Amino acid sequence: MANIAHNGISQNGSSQAKRPKMGDNFVTVVLGTQWGDEGKGKVVDMLAVDADVVCRCQGGNNAGHTVVVGDKRYAFHMLPSGIVHTKCVAVIGNGCVVHIEQLLEELKNAEEVGLERWQERLLISNRAHIVFDLHQHVDGMQETGRGKDLIGTTKKGIGPAYSSKATRSGLRMGDLIGDFDVFSERFQKLVDYYKKHYEGLEVDVNKELNIYKNLAEKIRPLICDTIPYLNKAIQSGKTVMVEGAQSNVLDIDFGLYPYVTSSNCSVGGVCTGLGIPPHVIGNIYGVVKAYLTRVGSGGFPTELNCEKGEKLVNRGHEYGVTTGRKRRVGWLDMVMLRYSHMINGFTALAITKLDILDTFEEIKIGVAYQLDGQKVVDSFPATDEKLQKVEVEYLTLPGWNTNTEDVRSFDDLPEKAQEYVLKIQELAGVPGKIF
Repeated sequence: MANIAHNGISQNGSSQAKRPKMGDNFVTVVLGTQWGDEGKGKVVDMLAVDADVVCRCQGGNNAGHTVVVGDKRYAFHMLPSGIVHTKCVAVIGNGCVVHIEQLLEELKNAEEVGLERWQERLLISNRAHIVFDLHQHVDGMQETGRGKDLIGTTKKGIGPAYSSKATRSGLRMGDLIGDFDVFSERFQKLVDYYKKHYEGLEVDVNKELNIYKNLAEKIRPLICDTIPYLNKAIQSGKTVMVEGAQSNVLDIDFGLYPYVTSSNCSVGGVCTGLGIPPHVIGNIYGVVKAYLTRVGSGGFPTELNCEKGEKLVNRGHEYGVTTGRKRRVGWLDMVMLRYSHMINGFTALAITKLDILDTFEEIKIGVAYQLDGQKVVDSFPATDEKLQKVEVEYLTLPGWNTNTEDVRSFDDLPEKAQEYVLKIQELAGVPGKIF
């Protein structure tokens, strides 16, 4: 299925012959613009052909990226998607939180599919925090305790791990491979804290410490100070790219709080999550699904609870990679997209899954909100209560009723599909190219 139009497009719609290249001595960033699940892994996989280093700067194994290489299908949760390319070094940065056993299981599964020489090509920051099983148990207890107001967490322990980080009670990779007696003492304190605050939480401390003593030796060769490594790579002219997890509207600061993830998945998280300065960031690609999806609770102004919505789910196979949950679906929301662009400063859009719209007679785009008697075009509501009150102003475009699954260039798209793509670029106000 051709989910990405490969050739670049200028603002006036003329196609470019070559795929966009990453700038010398600049870091290329790929970010989600919506509620996640936009297809960032596919875009990263295309760009990573030219990359020496691909990084994750935030999040944990709550991310879900599917990458297909020939007949090999990889499902990544923690690993940067660029690791499928054998010349590429994959970096898990200090802003990430890592469940070690599940990372090793992910590596084992990827190796069985065909991943090669990962032992030589994976680096983990010694400042990355560890997700323990107790974090996952607490995550589930917190979600259950919310009753009908579920956030939709994946229950992977990400939020509690970031909470431990913020309260300065967490443990990092560097702690694990350091003095194990100190690690053991701090782990006991962490357990005591959570048992005090979560009745019924059971942790066999001795068993866990034995497990982590063994894990320390398995993971030790991969752990280093990734900050000087990355800065030297950038200074030496290597091509470095960053693969964002989740998306702008799930950002802990800019997203629809509290229905958000626990890290900064906007462009600012790139600098804090990897230890690189802002001036080295070059192209910032915003990945946009040609329609809109989300999981979990909360408002969704353009949601389709109808036959058209079911059609999008079935044609797009809209089920989460990590959870298997059916995604909610709706029309593209340009208010959301413009808001994301305002925060991240996208240099280009990558529009994915355009072919899923092939059989629609007409396609709508949400272009503005009506909220409390005011027209809103670029400010996304800060609260779910406000978002629930939004009425959407739509622009309706004709469908193209043509199979575009095998289309690989803009010029080969049907005229109506070209118009849809160009309208997205016009309304988003993002300079020209997609791929």
